[in-house]
Amino acid sequence: MKKFLAVVKREYLARVRAKMFIVSTFLLPIVMSLFGIVPALILNIKTPPVRVAVVDQTGKMYASLQESVSGDDSGKTNDPTNIQSGFRRGRGAENFAFEEVAIANRSLDEIRANLDQRLAARELDGYIILPPDFLEHAQAEFFNNNPGDVFSVQAVQSALNRAMREQRLIEANVDTKTRQELFKPVELNAVKIGSDGQQRDARASFALVFGVGFVMYLAILMYGQIILGAVIEEKETRIAEILFSSVKPFTLMMGKLVGVSFVALTQLTIWATAFTAFAVFGMSLLTSKGLPASIPRIPFSHYVYFVLFFLLGYFIYATIYALVGSMVTTAQEGGQLAIPIILILVVSFYLFWPVSRSPNSPFAFWVSMIPFSAPVAMLVRIVTQTPPFWQIALSLVIGFSSVLVIMWVASRVYRVGMLMYGKRASIPEALRWARQA
Repeated sequence: MKKFLAVVKREYLARVRAKMFIVSTFLLPIVMSLFGIVPALILNIKTPPVRVAVVDQTGKMYASLQESVSGDDSGKTNDPTNIQSGFRRGRGAENFAFEEVAIANRSLDEIRANLDQRLAARELDGYIILPPDFLEHAQAEFFNNNPGDVFSVQAVQSALNRAMREQRLIEANVDTKTRQELFKPVELNAVKIGSDGQQRDARASFALVFGVGFVMYLAILMYGQIILGAVIEEKETRIAEILFSSVKPFTLMMGKLVGVSFVALTQLTIWATAFTAFAVFGMSLLTSKGLPASIPRIPFSHYVYFVLFFLLGYFIYATIYALVGSMVTTAQEGGQLAIPIILILVVSFYLFWPVSRSPNSPFAFWVSMIPFSAPVAMLVRIVTQTPPFWQIALSLVIGFSSVLVIMWVASRVYRVGMLMYGKRASIPEALRWARQA
């Protein structure tokens, strides 16, 4: 145990004291905070209004179009959580300058020729032609100087849809109050029935599963290569004989794995603390402005499961990285062999959808028992329809037992591979070393 702790201490302190660790630890929270600040600043940038001329051959649509472009007729725009309403506010009336084109006795070709000249002279940004049968066939044309501005095109199309529906209802003699009720959106509250018979919203737990999975994926990507490099470090320096004379291979590899893992957990803890501080500050800021913001109610047991399965997922893939490191001689070779590890992790995330739709099916049960997919699959089952405790405990036992087995195999392969300089072990050779070491 003393030698094991010495290896852990050496691996931990050597990496925590590195300048890159210090810089990345404190730089990432700052960068993450910019992801919330910069988009808000960009969205507040005032752009000049899009100047659009409207050729209304129906003689009925211009007023409705000018009104509907701000989205005031649907009742959705007052909902701050509605994405489409937020988009309409972003490209609302303040971002469009409409102009009705007088038709008089001119032909459509003359009007279009005049509008094309104005487009070429940059007096207009675009023009809309509504044919006489627009209300029957719902077909219109939009000409503009910037075909890449898909946001304006979508905003105009959405405004035309609302204006057309409004005009059709007006012609059907539907009163204003009824029209507003027809466009009122449905509010659907998804709740989960708990074992205590009480209803609680499960969306916060579901979102937290995404967060745990993303952090696990990030940790494996960042620290998997570090673990791999730590395992093959002695191979490149060729001091294996000296190390093995005083430390057993299993103790050495476990010390390296645990030491690097403590570094990862230290950095993740700092980032989580910073993220929590930013989230609390953001919620207090929203609350001060009268917007609804509160910490989601998640059962305490879910937090415990999140931590356990995060650790399971991290150590499962970390030990596989250690096994790969015991088979190769250079970090470059290890990087090539590590690609399938990431593919396995990605496949486990794809299982999120079938498991969430049928969490109690035999398929969901078995994938939540397989160590490589259990960290994601079991968490999904827990937040959808929590399985019996014995299934959760069995998944954890199988997973952490697999970690020990993979680590034992890796240490035996490591002992032989360390003494074979310049040779990368094939999979059959690695299995033979594991049996004979």
